[in-house]
Amino acid sequence: MKIWGALRNATIGWTRLLRGEDGWRERFTLTQAGLATALIIFVATTFLAVAFTSASIGMPSLVGFVAAMFVLALPLTALVVVLLGTRMTLGSDEPALDVMVPATYALTAFVLAEGFLAMLGGPVVMLAWLGLAYLLYGLARAATAWTPAISVGFAVLTVVLLVAMRLALYMLSTAAAGSPI
Repeated sequence: MKIWGALRNATIGWTRLLRGEDGWRERFTLTQAGLATALIIFVATTFLAVAFTSASIGMPSLVGFVAAMFVLALPLTALVVVLLGTRMTLGSDEPALDVMVPATYALTAFVLAEGFLAMLGGPVVMLAWLGLAYLLYGLARAATAWTPAISVGFAVLTVVLLVAMRLALYMLSTAAAGSPI
């Protein structure tokens, strides 16, 4: 099956990337089709995460389900915004797919890890954020010609934007729930 092969290759690619070995790029399909495959895996994972989480309390309404999927897609949104912003600020012509495809697989693992850590309780979730920042830093160093400082900034800004967007949504939903309108 293509999905299982893509997951296997992504795991091998990330292992090689984090070890600093050559050949990690060959494990990812760095094309539009490869990005589409990574996005399908990401969406399927978030769908299963919502379904698994809802198993004990019942499936949410369609609006609730879409809202949950939207919130789980925020890491991807943060990645795209910071990647495009970094490329634009630097005037870089680095191929975006070299970062987007492996990062989408990393975000899939992040969503799973963050969900598991959230079940353990509160501040432990920050470990998932630190792990994501580490992965994004390693990816930026390997996939681009960015300096270590730019790579750290990219990783940190992605995680900060992710957390800020979630906090903003939480504040908006709390304000809307308490609104007399």
